[in-house]
Amino acid sequence: QVDLVESGGGSVQAGGSLRLSCVVSGYTASKYSWGWFRQAPGKEREGVAAIYTAGGGPYYTDSVKGRFTISQDNARNTVYLQMNSLKPEDTAMYYCAVGKYSPREMMVGRLASSWGQGTQVTVSS
Repeated sequence: QVDLVESGGGSVQAGGSLRLSCVVSGYTASKYSWGWFRQAPGKEREGVAAIYTAGGGPYYTDSVKGRFTISQDNARNTVYLQMNSLKPEDTAMYYCAVGKYSPREMMVGRLASSWGQGTQVTVSS
């Protein structure tokens, strides 16, 4: 059984920062991508950032480039999303996901094998 447990969401004012964490257990693939999606009320789920466990550059959606940073700690089976300069339009439920795709495939194609339950991020103006 694959489990993804997110933490770190919350409410902040515009310009603030949050750091999301996702601990993955039970996923047996040796090389895969893991990353973050988000979904705001009334909108489709969109890929935010993804990274490949075996290295290579991460993928970011255009709206978060320069503000968000994805990182990983393979020894702790944890992926992080550091979110700086948050904007009200970043408000959404953020989901962690894993899958045997490239980071770009995962984000652009919205592809994943397993998903977390989500953590809410709310940014007020």
